[in-house]
Amino acid sequence: MRSLLSTASVKLDPFPSALYAAVMTTLRDTGFMEAALRLAQSAAEAGETPIGAIIVDPATDEIIAEAHNSPIAGHDPTGHAEILALRAAAAKLGNYRLTGLELFVTLEPCAMCAGAISHARIGRLVYGAEDAKGGAVAHGPRFFEQPTCHSRPQVTSGILAEESAELLRGFFRARRKGKSDGS
Repeated sequence: MRSLLSTASVKLDPFPSALYAAVMTTLRDTGFMEAALRLAQSAAEAGETPIGAIIVDPATDEIIAEAHNSPIAGHDPTGHAEILALRAAAAKLGNYRLTGLELFVTLEPCAMCAGAISHARIGRLVYGAEDAKGGAVAHGPRFFEQPTCHSRPQVTSGILAEESAELLRGFFRARRKGKSDGS
């Protein structure tokens, strides 16, 4: 009796190209999210909610712009990391359309930021932690699923989600402790 394996003409790829692409994308995304987390840490050190964002040109992997939350320091209720990064990228490129660029942010964007992402024509959104209370991508209005949304980025979530969430939890835990201490 002949073995099925000995007669098979199937060539097995030891590392399928689709798997390789997925691993490389995850490594790339993790690297950019680490940069966004460093910005989020800077926000926390400045007393701002720790959220960081970067905008990347996927053709070159160049970081076009970066920002962290600063509504308090900027006296600006729209001073979210995503908005500030979008503004900086648009100014750098001399165009309000950021077609095809990627936005990495440590927390699921709110409705205001999702709207700005759509208007800017961002090609891909990558975020870390989900925000069940204020998020507008996977939660709340699910902005990009609405028929009135003109431009929908590809969305990847969960990259360094636990690290992003822990930074936020630690920040707010410290603030609550400071208030209970009377400071």
